[in-house]
Amino acid sequence: MTFIELLAYVGSHCKYDIMDGDVNDTLAKAQSGAHKNPIVGKVIADMYLNSGVSTPEGAIERAQAIKTLGPIRLFYMKDDAPVEGFRLVEDIVHKIDGAFNDEAMRQKAQL
Repeated sequence: MTFIELLAYVGSHCKYDIMDGDVNDTLAKAQSGAHKNPIVGKVIADMYLNSGVSTPEGAIERAQAIKTLGPIRLFYMKDDAPVEGFRLVEDIVHKIDGAFNDEAMRQKAQL
């Protein structure tokens, strides 16, 4: 799965509004700090920056995607962190898992 495919899946399945335009616009706004939701923008920008992919079309693995969110997850687990940020990050993590689960099921169906 490519990074941009993962972002599109998460954007269409997340219970929070994480998209700010189309998928490419959302990523660009997150990277520039112009995303309409600063928390979402930070999550997306960190995920992309820490993923090791060089382009949005670069392949990303499940463990790699989840690992990119480690530092931001720890931040929102602190006692004084906003609860809404924690819920948002956790929902995104669950949707990342869902994206890779769905992809695995598609691949098995094709066999």
